[in-house]
Amino acid sequence: MTLTLDKLRALKRQAGATDAPAPVASAVPSSLREPGPTAPAPAPWEAVLSDDARRGAADVARTAAAADATTTAPARAGADSLRRLLGLRDRAPSQRPRARAIDRALPGTEIDDGLWLIESEVAHALPEAPLPLAFARREGHVDAGSMLFFDTETTGLAGGTGTRAFMIGAADWFDGALRVRQLLIANMAAEASMLRTFASWLSPSTVLASYNGRSYDAPLLRTRYRLARLQDPLHGLDHLDLLHPSRRRWRGRWENCRLATIEREALRILREDDLPGSQAPAAWLSYLRGGDAVNLRRVAEHNRQDVATLSQLLLRLCSETD
Repeated sequence: MTLTLDKLRALKRQAGATDAPAPVASAVPSSLREPGPTAPAPAPWEAVLSDDARRGAADVARTAAAADATTTAPARAGADSLRRLLGLRDRAPSQRPRARAIDRALPGTEIDDGLWLIESEVAHALPEAPLPLAFARREGHVDAGSMLFFDTETTGLAGGTGTRAFMIGAADWFDGALRVRQLLIANMAAEASMLRTFASWLSPSTVLASYNGRSYDAPLLRTRYRLARLQDPLHGLDHLDLLHPSRRRWRGRWENCRLATIEREALRILREDDLPGSQAPAAWLSYLRGGDAVNLRRVAEHNRQDVATLSQLLLRLCSETD
């Protein structure tokens, strides 16, 4: 046994090992020991929780997750069932409406920047004989060839400097028919051009005819000429206002003496798809703001019919006596 131990020690010495005893814990207090390499500090939860505590916390977390999934699934299933009962469907993603092409086409021909001329004819031959003026309580006669029937479409009925005419319609006998010419402005700047063009249709021998034009249309146009610093072409012209003779003739027979009523009852003229005159300002302002021209074309047709009706009304009044 001793021999074996001696051989073992000899082998250790040859390998460079020593027989020094293993170090033992020093009795020197830790505060007096020299600093040496330190082990990494434990994580906070490792310092607080033991292995059993960590396993318990993990079990609690798994239990809470399972409970949340158990609670959410029936609620979601119940909401889906309710939507099916109510016939509700998931909303499809909204789509932008397709841009609608706007009808901006104006009738007639543009004769100046923003000024349109609309021309048409009515099969109404020129009376051969001069027209008596007894219906207007005036003496003498008038030559039908010198008559100019006119009517305006305006931005309102209040009058004053804030109201303007955006359309002027005129009718006269020309080349064996009743010629209707209408001026329409598509912007504010074209007003002066419209006024100058209308003035070119008048002459010192022109006799104006209107329906309430002496009280409304003529004063309005005079104001617009003055504001545009243009000479007033209506000054000094004879003017037959057919409203007052019509009232004397048919007052009390029908509900009113508006031109549309006289036209329907006395002249037996029925209009189709007529736009009331009260809607004319809105139609024009809508077009200026970028709207379509559908109602504005209806305004033009309404105005054309008005001036054409005035010629027939004049002949009807001249053919009857009080």
